[in-house]
Amino acid sequence: MATPARGVPVAAGEREIHVLAVDDSSVDRAVIARLLRNSKCRVTAVDSGKKALELLGLEPKVNMIITDYWMPDMTGYDLLKRVKESSKLREIPVVIMSSENVPNRINRCLEEGAEDFLLKPVRQSDVTKLSNWIR
Repeated sequence: MATPARGVPVAAGEREIHVLAVDDSSVDRAVIARLLRNSKCRVTAVDSGKKALELLGLEPKVNMIITDYWMPDMTGYDLLKRVKESSKLREIPVVIMSSENVPNRINRCLEEGAEDFLLKPVRQSDVTKLSNWIR
């Protein structure tokens, strides 16, 4: 068995899922990272859409992006649009999270290409459901 950086063994032939978690709240970022790691994902966590795009330029081998909607400078919706407009990144599934249940915002994100929209607080059952979207 190989042992990835986070220390969870990966069986031969089993691919490691790498998720980019984006949230300006350090508490929310830690919660989502813990939930993802509990689901055996490798997690890279950043605090802004700008840092997410910089990282994706260096390491586009990400299986999924999960991002907060409301962040300063670049919203999760803006990040979603930039990812879906990029020929290099558009195949990466993007999931938006928010503590606000605003139907027109949710619909707009889904229409723009988000795979799902999760309401905070995100629970382990939400993260388990995300495996349906990972490519």
